[in-house]
Amino acid sequence: MSLFNSILEKLGIHKAAAPAAAAPAKPAAPSQKAAGAVAGPAKRVAAEYQPRTLATPIPARPAAIPVVDVISKLASLAASKPGLDWKVSIVDLLKLMGLDSSFNARKELASEIGCPANLMNDSAAMNTWLHATVLQKIAENGGNIPQSLLH
Repeated sequence: MSLFNSILEKLGIHKAAAPAAAAPAKPAAPSQKAAGAVAGPAKRVAAEYQPRTLATPIPARPAAIPVVDVISKLASLAASKPGLDWKVSIVDLLKLMGLDSSFNARKELASEIGCPANLMNDSAAMNTWLHATVLQKIAENGGNIPQSLLH
């Protein structure tokens, strides 16, 4: 499991599974019995009003993403671990969730979520980018991160 998925899991955020692609529907053929029961002009009219299926299926609506109260979850974790400032530090955020906060783990997380190469060699710049991006991605996946924390 990726480190970012571990973060989502710790927060109780589960990515919605992609809906399965619907198979194209085949047009319904009128039954022999129904077609033979009607004669002459009535047969033609009856055939015109046979129910038809769409040649291309209507795509399913995407599932709504449930909103998770990330702030209260992190606040309750922070109560048992004083001194961690998860609102400004990626290291403290990872520690608060009981995840590996080592430099190698953060570098792996940065690679996973697309950190620019020029920031990867500057620990402070990478950490700043990583903190802001992780919070943004949590919000994109259904976490209620306040706008004030999204840089």
